[in-house]
Amino acid sequence: MWVRAAGPPGRRIILFDYVPNRNTEALMALLTGPDGRYSGKIISDGLTLYDGLAEAWQLQHFGCLAHCRRYFVAAEKVGQSPTGRTLARVVIRDFIGALYGVERHIKALRERREQAGQVFSLDEVLQIRQEKGLPIATAFKKWLDEVGPGVTPTSALGKAIAYSQSQWAKLIRYLDHPEISPDNNRVENAIRPFAVGRRSWMFCDTQGGARASANLYSLVLSARANGLEPLDYLTHIYTQIPAATMVEQFEALLPWNVKETLKQSAAAQPSITPTTPHQTVRPKATTRLIETINAD
Repeated sequence: MWVRAAGPPGRRIILFDYVPNRNTEALMALLTGPDGRYSGKIISDGLTLYDGLAEAWQLQHFGCLAHCRRYFVAAEKVGQSPTGRTLARVVIRDFIGALYGVERHIKALRERREQAGQVFSLDEVLQIRQEKGLPIATAFKKWLDEVGPGVTPTSALGKAIAYSQSQWAKLIRYLDHPEISPDNNRVENAIRPFAVGRRSWMFCDTQGGARASANLYSLVLSARANGLEPLDYLTHIYTQIPAATMVEQFEALLPWNVKETLKQSAAAQPSITPTTPHQTVRPKATTRLIETINAD
């Protein structure tokens, strides 16, 4: 299952695609549409497959700082050497943690600015990253170069250091691009529900079912990403899709295009409130159904 996420705030889209193969050709086919192949920027984990794609298509490739952190978290937990565990904690706290601290600072400034009705520009993000984030990244790289040669490559810490060094150019590239996140957590968070649920359907193994799941997850996760209640969104589009015959009509059903309609619909619905903390008012039809079930 391949998962992609993109789009500016208010127009987020998350796409699940089932592809039987996990190779460069499959990835290229996935990122080629009616208007040609994808061009621009891509954020990924350290899978070498993405390196080949970025090189072949001349994409600006960004790494994932969260994946880097996971290697050091593993070294802290399972490292056999107390010194190794201590060194891993140093990286988590003083380097990667500090870089994420800069991002939290930027987020807080943006929220305060937006609450005041003002704009927090990308130029300001770039300035903060260069002034606060770049020195931390420089110190991190120096640490890797100094400590790395003395660490066993096959140890948990050695693997964390090797990953960081091999991914370094991609890991810090976001510092020069204020519109780019330091990680691909948006996709990681979207994958999690599928990965958890997969344990329950491990024997459901038809390709048709996998593609159907990909479609449903795309709709549900895209709805959530745009602040919509998935059930309301699915109910709306399944009602409207039979009448859609043109591209424009299908585009009108995208989450950001129906958001206001669903909001107005929800406001028009009568609210039902409990009469007591332990008693809920139910519609008469529901009450009759419950009574019939109990009688049976």
